Amino acid sequence: MEGGGRPSAVQAALLAASTALTALLYSVYRQKARVSRGLEGARRVRLDGDLQAVLLEAPGRCVPYAVIEGVVRSVKETLSSQFVENCKGVVQRLTLQEHKMVWNRTTHLWNDYEKIIHQRTNTTPFDLVPQEEGSGVTVRVMKPLEAAELSLETVYEKFHPSVQSFTDVIGHYISGERPKGIQETEQMLKVGTALTGVGELVLDHGTIKLQPPKQGMPYYLSSSSFHSLLHRQESSVRFWKVLTLLFGCATAALLFFLLRRQYRHHRQRSHLRQMQEEFRQAQERLLSAEGGEVLKNACVVCLANPKSCVFLECGHVCSCHECYQALPEPRRCPICRQGIARVVPLYNS
Repeated sequence: MEGGGRPSAVQAALLAASTALTALLYSVYRQKARVSRGLEGARRVRLDGDLQAVLLEAPGRCVPYAVIEGVVRSVKETLSSQFVENCKGVVQRLTLQEHKMVWNRTTHLWNDYEKIIHQRTNTTPFDLVPQEEGSGVTVRVMKPLEAAELSLETVYEKFHPSVQSFTDVIGHYISGERPKGIQETEQMLKVGTALTGVGELVLDHGTIKLQPPKQGMPYYLSSSSFHSLLHRQESSVRFWKVLTLLFGCATAALLFFLLRRQYRHHRQRSHLRQMQEEFRQAQERLLSAEGGEVLKNACVVCLANPKSCVFLECGHVCSCHECYQALPEPRRCPICRQGIARVVPLYNS
């Protein structure tokens, strides 16, 4: 604590940082909890012949947040894998990723570093259809790349190591970057994949569409079941809740510590002012009595011995040597509470 009982700059910065971090964690927790409640309250609909009737009865022919399960089927042509034969899909993502080692001058260690140098995503329109054939009901999936979770299966992955000469190795050590190679990956959403779609379900001119919701809720196209999706979200909520509580308790403990220190300092100051007032009143009573002139030079602590010490650097003459020795460490002047650097004996001529 600084003078006056105020927190130091480091303590104030630590309290501000802890408070800001707690507020940030609480904001994330609130967002996760809102998503979890939205998922839990989403309307589960079946992909069958009654789906169109359900949408016709809904306000605006729309279910704002619905859960529907089906199998991927291409509307027109399908996308063929560039590396795997007879692999058809509706979403294809090709990625080239650079892997290298970078020298950290702080830790003096080589750290792995990955960077996407090229990525291309191809899509084609597709529907969700029932797993049982013959119902004839389809749901058109709109804007699949906007989904917060889009389940793509890795169908091809190959690492191409970099070929280096001795001169290249020396140059890499000097530059602090050592390439390892290029990783080539192909991911696809294959035809026939079972998907769980969570989003806005709307009937538009006879076509049932699944699209991103307008209420700010996440859009899901996941190969997991709805129960697994909900369980993962609830686990995430619990994690952020515990993290928020931990940092909140730490912030509260730090604030309690600073307030307690300030309260104790305030009590000490009040006690000191009370003692000084009592000394002043005692001096006035003694000075008004017989022999008061002699007591003008009496020690302000014991009021018995004559003053015999000069406190430096404040310069006050207010104590005898015995009372100075009895002052608690660190010794401070009883008048101004400034620290006593040294003491000079007082000689009366």
